[in-house]
Amino acid sequence: MSDVKDQIAKAIGTHGMWKARLQGAVSSGKSENPPEVVEKDDQCEFGKWLATLAMDPTVGQSQHYVEVRALHAKFHGCAAKVLRLAVKGDRASAGTLMDGEYADASAALTSAMMRWRAA
Repeated sequence: MSDVKDQIAKAIGTHGMWKARLQGAVSSGKSENPPEVVEKDDQCEFGKWLATLAMDPTVGQSQHYVEVRALHAKFHGCAAKVLRLAVKGDRASAGTLMDGEYADASAALTSAMMRWRAA
C-alpha cells in the first residue's frame, strides 16, 4: 500500500504542475505537448501506473481506483481541450475553459486521489 500512497502523492504534484503549463500555453499560444498526446490518460507516469493496477483485482476493482481512473481520463481530456484552443490562438475560450471545466476536473481528481491515499 505504501507504493500506492507514494505514487498518488507524486501524481498530485505532477498534475498540479499542469496548471502552470496550460497557463503558459494560453499566454503564448504554444505548447511542447501536442493536445492529442496530452489527451491520452495512459501516457503520463501516473496513467501508466494506473493501467498496471487494472490487473490487480484487489486494487483495480476498488471504488477509489475506479473513481481516480475515470477522473484522470477527464482531467487529460480537459487539459487537451485547453491546449487545442490555446494553440489555435483562442486565448479567451482557453482561459474560460481553464477556469471552469479544467479547474473542476483538476480539483475533483486531486480530491479523489487524496481520499484514496488516506484510505
